[in-house]
Parts: sequence; structure tokens; C-alpha cells
Amino acid sequence: MTSTPVQQLQALAPKTRATIALSEGSEPRTVAAALVAAAQGLADIILVGDEADIRAELSKHDAAPSTHVAIQDPKTSDHAPALAKALYEKRKHKGMTKDKAAQQIQDPLLFAAALVHAGLADGTVGGAVAATADIIRPALQMIGKAQDAELVSSFFLMLPPETADANQRAMVYADCGFVVDPSAPELAAIAASAAKSADALLAADPVIAMLSFSTFGSAKHSAVDKVQKATKILRTTRPDLTVDGELQFDAAFNSETAARKAPQSPAAGRANVMVFPTLDAGNIAYKITERVGGYTAIGPILQGLAKPANDLSRGCTSSDIVQIIAVTVLQSLQKAQA
Repeated sequence: MTSTPVQQLQALAPKTRATIALSEGSEPRTVAAALVAAAQGLADIILVGDEADIRAELSKHDAAPSTHVAIQDPKTSDHAPALAKALYEKRKHKGMTKDKAAQQIQDPLLFAAALVHAGLADGTVGGAVAATADIIRPALQMIGKAQDAELVSSFFLMLPPETADANQRAMVYADCGFVVDPSAPELAAIAASAAKSADALLAADPVIAMLSFSTFGSAKHSAVDKVQKATKILRTTRPDLTVDGELQFDAAFNSETAARKAPQSPAAGRANVMVFPTLDAGNIAYKITERVGGYTAIGPILQGLAKPANDLSRGCTSSDIVQIIAVTVLQSLQKAQA
């Protein structure tokens, strides 16, 4: 049976708890998830937002701030001046002033990202209420892109149902939530980041399929050309990775189909990293896999940042948030080991 991120993190049992800043600290599902994550020893939690509102929500669970669940109110925090200074230094070339920085750092989304930048938190999670763009913007402003990443993208961790057969494995789907129409170099960069994400979250080596409606030239189109070019780029820049393309999904996923369509492929029939040519394809595919295939979709999860910052679906449950907290911790552990 495939392990969830929570189970993986519990199995690792790191000696030191990571600290995760939740940028929507008074949101009911977020508070419930924070208490569960802390109680299970997954992470120490910082709830960011209005202190009175957070305390009121905690009281509904007969809870209060503790060693493992802290509150940071951007309007009153002792950290606010230093974080405002950091924001000013990062954005002054864009016209940021010290007064503007002091005002803007009071935004909980930006404050949470600044906590991560300053090393006061190991990652941040938000998006139960805020739109994806509002989560990504402060992450880019304060945390920034990783040095070894060409761009920031996203993925979903797809976990098979409990009744899954041997062919229904856990997979990473990228990009399903952010980059709309990647160029060939961008597609290769997304695949490289997705391989790193798979390494952190799957109990298996990454095997990458560059997906298309064509398998090895079975169709001719500029969209196919893009995937072929991306595959060549990735093979050149990352010869250590197992990758093949262009492949149709059935050839990438099913071993019997792979034997017919791509018998010599190192990835066909066993791929666990599915890289989609456009956001259209990826977003549609993950929803079909979830709703029809019975998979659990965890995400969207951001990749390519210097430190973890993750988005939530606005339809998420508190259990979903707990899983994303665990994902964020696993990402932070990978960053620490790099």
C-alpha cells in the first residue's frame, strides 16, 4: 500500500521538528489542521493572522497557544520590523520604500513567506481562502526561486486507492496548476523539478514520461515537436534521470501497452512522473484520475522555490491541509540534505 505524506514523515521520525507557518491562521480548517499536525508530531506550527481571531478559533477546540502551536500577528509581532527591512531590501529595486514595506509586511501571506525567508519557519502553507496567485506572489517576492531551478511550477501527488492493483502506483503529475503553456525548455525544467519532488515524496526512483498525444512520432504536429525537444533538453542537462518521450499516457502507464507501443523505452509502462505538455492537459488529467480513477490528489504543490511554500485548493478539508503540511516538511528535509 502506498504511504501518504503523513505516514512517510512519521516513518522518517526526524529528530528535530520543522516549523511551518500557516498564513491563514484564523481560518477554521487551517486551525483544525494545525492542532492535528502538532498533536501528531508532524511539525511545530505558527498561525499567522489577527491574534484575537486566532485565539477565538482555537478556543472552539478547547485549545490555546502552546509550545507547538504559536501565534504571530503581523501587526504586533516583534519580528515585524526585521521582516519589513528584509522586504525593503528585496524589493527596493522595484520602488519599494521603507514605509511601504512596513505596511505591506502586515499582510499575513507576505508575513508568512518572510518568516520562511528569515529562517524563522521552514515552510509556509496557505490558499484555503486566498487565490493561487495571492499565495505564489509573496513566495516569489520573499523566498524566491531555487538556484538550480529554471522556473517555479507545480505538481499534484497522486495516491492510488486502497483497492488498487499492482499497476496503480503513486505518481507525480506536473504541471497541473500553474504554468499554462510551457515552452520546450520550460517543460524540461518542470520535469527536472518534478523528478526532485518525486524523489522527496515517492518511495521509488523517479521515472519520467514526457506526455503527448503521440508516441515516438505516431502523430505529426508542432505540439509533438515541443515535447520531443523538451525530452532532448532534459536528457542533455540531466543524463542521470530516467526519462523518455514523447509518450501517450497509456504507453507511459500500462506495461502491456508499453510492450506494444514502446518496447525499448526505459520509462514506458513504469513511469511515476507524468509531465503534461500544457496546463489544460495536466489539470484535466488529474481531475479525471481523481474522480474516475479513485486516486487521492494532494496539491497543488509548488516546486522550484528556494524554500517550501505551498498552495491549497479552496475546497480543501482539514485532512488535506494536514497532508500538505507533511509534504512541506518533507520538502524542507530534502532542502536541508541538498
